[in-house]
Amino acid sequence: MAVTKRISKKRHDENVSNSLLMTAFRHLTCRLLPRSARPKPATSVNASLQALTAAALSLPGLMPATVHAAEEEASFLYGYYEESNRNLYGVDSRFDPIVVNSFLGSTKFKLADRVKFTANYTEDIWSGATPIATAPLSFGGNKEGGVISGATPYLKNDSVKFDKQFNPLKLDTLTNTYIKDTQLVHTISAASPEVRNQGDFKLSYEWDEAALDAGGGLSVENDYNSHWGNLAGRMDFNQKQTSVNLGLSYTSSDTNAILDHDATPYIWDTNSASGFEYYNSTSNSGQIKKEGESIVLTGNRQDWGTALGLTQVLNQNALLEAGLGYTRSTGYMANPYKTVEAAFIDPAQTGDVLSGVAIGLLEKRPDERNQLTENLRYVQHIDALDAAFHFDYRFFHDDWGINAHTFEADWVQPVGYGWTVTPRIRYYSQDAADFFTPYIVSNQAFSKNAVDANGRPIYVSGDNPNNGNVYFRDENFNLVDANGNIVDETVINPVNKKIPFDSSKLPANYSSDQRLSGFGALSGGLTVSKQFAKGVSVEAGAEYYTHQGSLKLGGGGEGSYADYSYYTVNAVLKVDLTALSMSGGGLGEHAGHVGHDHHGSHAPAGVMFDHMLGKSGDLMAGVRYMRGTQGGNMQRGLNNVSDPAIVNFGCEGNPCFTAPSEMNMNMVMLDLMYAPTDWLTLMLMPQFVDMNMSTRELNGAPSATSDQQALINHHTLHAHTTGGIGDTGIYAMFKLFDKPGHHLQGTLGISAPTGDVDVKFRDTHRIDAGFQHYGMQLGSGTWDFKPSITYTGKLDKYSWGAQINGTVRLADNNESGFAFGDIFQSTAWGSYNLLDWLSASVRGVYTLQGTVRGEYNGTFNPLGPQDYPSNHGGRYWDVGFGLNAFVPTGDLQGNNLSFEWLQPVSDDVNGYQLPRTGALAATWSYAF
Repeated sequence: MAVTKRISKKRHDENVSNSLLMTAFRHLTCRLLPRSARPKPATSVNASLQALTAAALSLPGLMPATVHAAEEEASFLYGYYEESNRNLYGVDSRFDPIVVNSFLGSTKFKLADRVKFTANYTEDIWSGATPIATAPLSFGGNKEGGVISGATPYLKNDSVKFDKQFNPLKLDTLTNTYIKDTQLVHTISAASPEVRNQGDFKLSYEWDEAALDAGGGLSVENDYNSHWGNLAGRMDFNQKQTSVNLGLSYTSSDTNAILDHDATPYIWDTNSASGFEYYNSTSNSGQIKKEGESIVLTGNRQDWGTALGLTQVLNQNALLEAGLGYTRSTGYMANPYKTVEAAFIDPAQTGDVLSGVAIGLLEKRPDERNQLTENLRYVQHIDALDAAFHFDYRFFHDDWGINAHTFEADWVQPVGYGWTVTPRIRYYSQDAADFFTPYIVSNQAFSKNAVDANGRPIYVSGDNPNNGNVYFRDENFNLVDANGNIVDETVINPVNKKIPFDSSKLPANYSSDQRLSGFGALSGGLTVSKQFAKGVSVEAGAEYYTHQGSLKLGGGGEGSYADYSYYTVNAVLKVDLTALSMSGGGLGEHAGHVGHDHHGSHAPAGVMFDHMLGKSGDLMAGVRYMRGTQGGNMQRGLNNVSDPAIVNFGCEGNPCFTAPSEMNMNMVMLDLMYAPTDWLTLMLMPQFVDMNMSTRELNGAPSATSDQQALINHHTLHAHTTGGIGDTGIYAMFKLFDKPGHHLQGTLGISAPTGDVDVKFRDTHRIDAGFQHYGMQLGSGTWDFKPSITYTGKLDKYSWGAQINGTVRLADNNESGFAFGDIFQSTAWGSYNLLDWLSASVRGVYTLQGTVRGEYNGTFNPLGPQDYPSNHGGRYWDVGFGLNAFVPTGDLQGNNLSFEWLQPVSDDVNGYQLPRTGALAATWSYAF
């Protein structure tokens, strides 16, 4: 039985021939992985063709966002990906399929006339169930005794049956005989939520007929880190009718995977004298080692790539692109969470029914890979329809035996009033890797009794088999040590020493990863975009994908057991800063006013609802980032508290076993504002949240039950992570008083419960671990009323303000059985203009929050203070220090960037809690 931590990581090493599954999702999230720069069309080509091609290439879900669209732009993307359930042939799985939430923020702007800078930040949150292995249905990999796919997949089976031709057999219960059954099925396992964060940049310099790009990036996960750099150049010829690209890239990736504690005992015998060393010797370029109670697999991979591209303008309505790429990868390229089911059949058996032992082996892939790609793209503008047609073909080949073909087409059709509709279709087919195999049958015993040079059976202590001592039987069947001395059997508890199977009889490499199999895939999608005035556009897209062995070109694909589908939906907000600057910064008549007075009266970054838009029809788009951290010694009220006190009093009369040691929360919010009248501003604020918490065992904790100890071991092994869409705020701000130097406004808001409040741990040790901690849920689960009143003032270089706000839960409990406490907050601040465009601020904050009401109404395993409702909320004092920068003139006029650090002064917590260590707020906004 094994539960994998997360199987479907979309990594560079798993981009099998740039398969549709990988490219579709990477396009969804617009990941800017190293690649050569895309050439610009010649200036003489049809202007509509340029515009439509750029629009199509930048559509979410279609192509990576490396196209030359707006010269200066800010964009924000949200994407959602969900896979279908797998066919488990009668087994009722209670695991949800893989779900991914993604957020991308991107900006590019000019540093000088010929110098551009691009920066991107991506965050993905993954959770759900996915295949870890494939086996005959008769192995029962998704059940053990029952009929439900349980907490851990069943990777070890001591009694599997085969016929003489090694066909799997199953027991016919009607005739009580074994019959042939070759049906395969995926073995499914679940994963708790995990987060991937990526940042990357590109610096570009352009000459009249050439360009040079240099970039790099970093991707960080709990168990996988990757960093890269790239360099790309472009030369234009033939009056820019012809462009040539050359790109180089280098990527280094490090795996540091904790193998699941449920999995490792069933993949190899960690209790045998030679089992661990034996398995470690088969681990390719990775290294398996023990760190405390964890089994950790580490490995490094390096990728060098180059790409050559040619773009040729055929006429004013058509262009052709061709490219050739080569990548060499070396190092550890296996997936540490993938296993291959191996059945061992002792050749000494006779009869028509052969018995064997099935176990899971971590997959093995070659430690080098050479990959060649060829691509061709044709773009045609159709004058009569003012539309553009794009057709792409891509061929992939590597020395793993994979040949792949991708055909893709889309049609970009403007339909008037700024609307554009783009349908698209894609077909993909690949051959299987040479070492792909659903499972392995090895004609050897799984293990056998060890004997010495004289043929005597070797015994070891059953209680301590790894102490190095061996024993034998003398002629009188007495147990003797290596020197022939008789020993006490009742003390030694002798068992036969086992010799594991001979790994040299297994294939050199093996993987059952379906992305290395032969299959075909078909997908279709639709994107709708709307271009608004003032350089703002919104896009929404959806795509459906189906993966089937029967769709493979020429047939011969994997069986239908591996068929599945997924869908993606995404939305993008883009702000063309170039277009706004050409229209006077987008500020119109109020440019001077906003550039001075509005800047000076801006509140610190951590304050919301501090200003309204100036006049009817104004818009503002912005993004707000907040990070809060907790750490240090546990507190009760204002005072630090010891572990024994927590154990005895911190869990509402129950014993405590763990306590939080650190917690971090990151929140990204979009600020979308519109003024229908001069006295009313409407605001929509969607949120994207991720959190992580580390816990520790308490000193002096009482003895736990076996189930409690299993959960304790799991919870303290590594940080818990959650993330996804948070609650969505909808607000109306009213102008109450507005005189020069003094402004008063009120806000009435509602927070819609769009964030999940049923996030759970993945099962561990075949135990339903239940809900995660209250503070790790993504939203409140209740509709919340959020009023506020704000005063701001300004005189010369000084500005000040104060605000009172609250959060009132409109229900006593949510769908999971609880409700967070109400919140009251008051704050006051002052700021001083250091420069015409820069001000500094200081503020004080007081916050009062109630305890959690109710409790979880489903499976929940409380282990520490963080799991009890009374240990939430409190009274908090903070002081904040901030900087606010505003661009009053020039191309970037109207941009506002603010930062604030909030330092806790006093935490008077309810019950027993981890104190706060600080909070960072950063905001960017653009008014137009």
